[in-house]
Amino acid sequence: MGRNHLRAIAGSSEVRITAVAEPAEPTRRLLSGVDASVYGSLDDMLDSAAIDAALVCVPSDLHLVTVKRLVEAGLPTLCEKPVGVTSAESREAAAAVAAAGLPFQVGFWRRFVPALQRLRERIATGELGQIYCVANFQWDGAPPGPEFRAHSGGIFIDMGVHEFDQTRWLVQQEFGEITSVAAGVAAEPWPGDHESAHALAELSGGTTAIVSLGRRFPLGDVCKVEVFGTAGAEECKFVWPPSADETFFTALRTQAESFARHVRGAPLEGAGAADAAAALGAAERAAAQAARA
Repeated sequence: MGRNHLRAIAGSSEVRITAVAEPAEPTRRLLSGVDASVYGSLDDMLDSAAIDAALVCVPSDLHLVTVKRLVEAGLPTLCEKPVGVTSAESREAAAAVAAAGLPFQVGFWRRFVPALQRLRERIATGELGQIYCVANFQWDGAPPGPEFRAHSGGIFIDMGVHEFDQTRWLVQQEFGEITSVAAGVAAEPWPGDHESAHALAELSGGTTAIVSLGRRFPLGDVCKVEVFGTAGAEECKFVWPPSADETFFTALRTQAESFARHVRGAPLEGAGAADAAAALGAAERAAAQAARA
């Protein structure tokens, strides 16, 4: 994910990567062509580099300790989702940045996809009427590697947290009761991380939410949302071939630029620490339900 951000931000006129902390020597070799100083540890980078803010792209189970170290250094931080692998970790991170009074943003990049922004506006203005249902789908082309899966928290924490945040942001409602189930089919079974899982939830305004997740899809990585209302409906395939990569990398760049403006004093446009805690809390409940099923 760090290399994805490097690629996205390389096209920005507002943000520049000047330093990278990467403890794994094989990965540092992959960064040989990057126009930035590369350090072997976060502490080395903080001691030596002149930086204005930090972008956290470490494994999810290292989010909290990394954010707390950056808070100690007084750095504004843009942290990849989900800000920990439990809601308790995300709340602790939220408390740390709030106490320090530092700018903090969470990498829910979908909030910067123009098609989703237009859909949110249609919902907010009542163009679709009252919303019956929001159905979210995220299906990846293939599962990530074993090292990633060992630290990700499982499919609802890793993938589904995007859908939970997306739902809250689109319809401005909170999650109530959640029922979930994992598919009993897997090409490569992985303990604690299902290849496909699905959730059905009640929202605070009466809307129903559906979250459908899968780790294998013939077209590659895809995301879409369908919204059904009393006055209309919309299907939004916002990450879909042939424009999936363009949408993803443009949103990452726009997100970083928005964060830079926030660091300079502009209002927060993206997700905050409380949003991360709410989305991760819903994902955590869905994961627990699926584990019991």
